[in-house]
Amino acid sequence: MSFLSIFLQITDTLSMSATEMVAEPEKMNLWTMATYGGPIMIILAIMLALAVYLFIERMVTLKKASKEEKSFMNRIKDYIHEGKIDSAIRLCQETNNPTARMVEKGISRLGRPMSDVLVAIENVGNIEIAKLEKGLVLLASISGGAPMLGFLGTVTGMVSTFFNMAQTSGGTIELSSLSTGMYQAMVTTIGGLIVGIISYFAYNYLVARIDAVMRKLETGTMEFLDLLNEPAA
Repeated sequence: MSFLSIFLQITDTLSMSATEMVAEPEKMNLWTMATYGGPIMIILAIMLALAVYLFIERMVTLKKASKEEKSFMNRIKDYIHEGKIDSAIRLCQETNNPTARMVEKGISRLGRPMSDVLVAIENVGNIEIAKLEKGLVLLASISGGAPMLGFLGTVTGMVSTFFNMAQTSGGTIELSSLSTGMYQAMVTTIGGLIVGIISYFAYNYLVARIDAVMRKLETGTMEFLDLLNEPAA
């Protein structure tokens, strides 16, 4: 073998080594990280999807419930003072929001003592609030349960890690044999906290929106009772 051939072989070897050294390491994305979490990540993904669905569905419902017509109460006042009870009830049915349903119930109790009218309105109001709060218990459960489920994944991951350590013979421990359990321990914790935090803020935001709707219902109730006590012009 000539000196030139040997030189070319060495050059090729050094070139291949340099190429391997500059090769970019594998990058971890969200999907790759999630796959390390094991089956618990599937449950967390389902919980996140359910939380997002509940939040969007409740937001749509609250938006409809908070929508009101500025002239609604004035028209109700005119109909009642003119004795057009059927027209007032028809207007409530066409408006179709919590305030309108409460007013409709109050109109149906006209002629009875004011206390009976108020009780009837409050009963309808309680039903409307219960409708608005539908699903919030589940959202609150997700916000509290997701971090706990993530910590469960942490414990099972660490148990898997220590089990692999115990199975190692000769006292030699390779990091590659422990990485699976450690990945699961860390990834499930992150996943559980992310789902829990998102659900927690979504729950509190919906509660604040429901409180705002409740104040509108109370205002509508007071306006209706005031117009009943107001003498006709």
